[in-house]
Order: sequence, then structure tokens, then C-alpha cells
Amino acid sequence: MAVGRAFQGQGMNRTRLMMIGVLALAVGFLAAVYVYRNLQPKSSIPADTAEVMVAANDLQVGARVEDRDVRIIRILSSDMPPGAPRKKADVIGHGVIIPISKGEFILPNRLAGENAGSGLPALIPPGMRAVSVRVNDIVSVAGFVTPGTRVDVLLTGAPTGSGEQQTTTVLQNVAVLASGHTLERTSSGEAQNTAVITLLVTPDDAQRLTLASTEGHIQLALRNPLDTKQDDVPASNARGLFRGLPAPAVAVHTLVRHVVSKPTVAAPASTGVSVEVYQGDKKTDVKFPEEGSDTK
Repeated sequence: MAVGRAFQGQGMNRTRLMMIGVLALAVGFLAAVYVYRNLQPKSSIPADTAEVMVAANDLQVGARVEDRDVRIIRILSSDMPPGAPRKKADVIGHGVIIPISKGEFILPNRLAGENAGSGLPALIPPGMRAVSVRVNDIVSVAGFVTPGTRVDVLLTGAPTGSGEQQTTTVLQNVAVLASGHTLERTSSGEAQNTAVITLLVTPDDAQRLTLASTEGHIQLALRNPLDTKQDDVPASNARGLFRGLPAPAVAVHTLVRHVVSKPTVAAPASTGVSVEVYQGDKKTDVKFPEEGSDTK
């Protein structure tokens, strides 16, 4: 009996030890979880957010915004750009006037107005004109003249009556709207790829640019878009490039003086009566004044 009780006591002790061990493991696990959670940084969940439109693809100048080009994201209301569209309908169908990169906000100042359409006409502000000129690869600064860049327009030609080539700056700080190529036929009938540059100018400058394209050779000078200074540049000619050239001939204007001679006024014919008097063979003319005339 004593032996049985001893074995029974040992079994109970083992059970108690196992229960205590399991309980200790559970308490340790819960404590570890509690400590882990408290050590992690607490993330603040924003309460005030709003939807905004961003570009799902790169949008170039003149493109029309389609549904596939727009993606909706949520940002803090405090980070919302002023005037940012909230719905796709506010941007779909509008033309792009300033390039928009993928992931950038689609803002109203980068889009053409409603019903303005897309393409080049949507890029022309009120009161401005778009004028295209044919150029070659050298004139277009080896292909670096792209939409958004700014250029000066230079004209080389001979003014009427001078016969001497000159280069002058016709327009300064002109914005480039578009650049491309067109297929034209030469005089021999061969196809030729010609570069075309479209510039944004005022109506007055549109006339000057059109006249310049017919009066001589046009060259474009690429400039820094941040440089908006208008320089007063005098025209250049070959005489200013080469030394030792003879001085230009100066036209001598001879002043011709016209002398007007006064007409000679004939003496008035004498009036009176002439009488021939003969004394022998001698003849004498004697004049007697008319009555009423003065005699001296």
C-alpha cells in the first residue's frame, strides 16, 4: 500500500510540473507578444484623405487625355494641389499643352480649355498665331529644336538696292510649338524629307516671319529658356568679318544749280511825228512829239 501511494504521489507531481511548465510557456509567449507590439512604431492612420488624378502614362504636348491615361490615388487633403481635378470626367478629352510625366498630377494649367480639342490648335493662346517654316537639319540646330524650346530667328539676305549680303535678327525669344518633317517633291520629281518648325508668334511677328522666309535664308538660334532678355543687335555684313576690304564707294551727289535769266525788256518804241527836211542834197529827220506827251 505504501509503495502504491508513493507511485501515485510521483504521478501527481509530474502532472503539476507539466501544468506549471505549460502555463509558464503561455505567459512567456503572451509577454513576448506584448513587448513586440509595444516596440513597433505606431503608424498613424490618416483620417482626412481625398482622391486626385495622376498620369498613368507619359503625356506629350498635343495628346488627347484618354481613360487609360488617368489613374486615381488617395492623398492627404492637406497635400492636395490647388485646383486639382477630383474626377476623371474633369480631365478626359482635354488636350495636353504642357508635357505630363507618368505619376505626375494632372493639373488644369497643363490642359487645354474645355471644347478646345487636341492637337496644335489647342496649344495656341488667344491673340497668338502659329506659323510654320521649312528648314533643314542645320537650320533646326541639328534636331535640338523641339517643342517647348525657345529660339531667335535670323535672316540672311541682300536688301533691295544694296547688293550686299547682311544678317539680321528678325525675332527673339520665340516659343517652338511643334517640329516634324514633311515629304516634298524636288524640281526633278524626287522625294525629299524636309524639316518643318512651327513657331508661336504675335500677328505682327507672323507677317515679319512670313516676309523673312521669302526674302532670304532663315536660321534658328537656340537659346536658354530662362534668358528672356531682348538684345538690340545691329545687322552684320561681310565687311565686318574680313579685314583689309576697301572702303565702300560713296555715292557723290552733284548739286546742279539752275540759273534763270531775266528776259530783256525792249525799250518802248518812240511815239511822235517824224519829218524829213531837205536842205540842198542833205536830208535831216526831225521828230516832233505828239500832243499831250511830256517833253524834256
